[in-house]
Amino acid sequence: MSADRHIVQSGGIAATIKADGAELCSLKNAAGVELLWQAGPEWPRHAPLLFPIVGQLKDDQLKHRGKTYPMMKHGVARDHRFAWVEQGATSCRLVLDDNSETRARYPFPFRLTVAYRITERELDVTLEMANTGTEIMPASIGGHPAFNWPLLPGLAKESYSLTFSHEEPAPIRRLADGLMRTKPEPNPIRGKTLQLSDSLFKDDAIIIDRLASASVRFAAGRGPSIEMSWEGFPQLGVWSNGAPFLCIEPWHGFASPVEFDGEFADKPGVMHFAPGEARTFRYRIRVD
Repeated sequence: MSADRHIVQSGGIAATIKADGAELCSLKNAAGVELLWQAGPEWPRHAPLLFPIVGQLKDDQLKHRGKTYPMMKHGVARDHRFAWVEQGATSCRLVLDDNSETRARYPFPFRLTVAYRITERELDVTLEMANTGTEIMPASIGGHPAFNWPLLPGLAKESYSLTFSHEEPAPIRRLADGLMRTKPEPNPIRGKTLQLSDSLFKDDAIIIDRLASASVRFAAGRGPSIEMSWEGFPQLGVWSNGAPFLCIEPWHGFASPVEFDGEFADKPGVMHFAPGEARTFRYRIRVD
């Protein structure tokens, strides 16, 4: 088995996954066009996995039973090397178990398994979280893939839109210094369509915490397009920072509300896993 990276491919599309963070780091269509952001200086990642938090905690501290643990934005998984379990032509699987480094930041035993499977037009990403300890495990999880924006070089960013599978009428949420603002914000989505521009992200990510859709299409009038679908994720983040990428992020969880400063287990949006419990989450990237 290759120690660092593995390529899965089928029908002309190819994906590269690396052991560090179990992170997807390349996704090319049948014409060889790279669709994934290549970790430029504006943001040095491709598609990190978010675990056991999504977003940020107040003062970057996780509180559990009266103790505090340093927990940086988006958690521990993206900064740890996963072990390869399987490396095949069209699929691979990696696993991260808790260790002394993770327990110094997140004091819970766990196993996080990430599986990638590719078909002719689609990459399927399956995340399984398991509580391997003897007490309730609070956790969140999310994906954070960044796609090139524009997907076809030379097209204007403003020629792209997101088209949701359902109308999204609910107000959105925004961040203040990384934490969730108390009040909802006006929704820039019109019916099913979000017309994209850099100005949308002047106040950081667009957070849809009352998500109606199970998929969204990222496309312009011509060139490659991406459709993302998800299962088990009730929230979605959409983010860019002015660089030529767009992140479409299925989440189960979100940043701490600005007014919350309690125990991590009581944080809004967090899940609770009984000892021995495992849950599966999935998102798919369809290339057209």
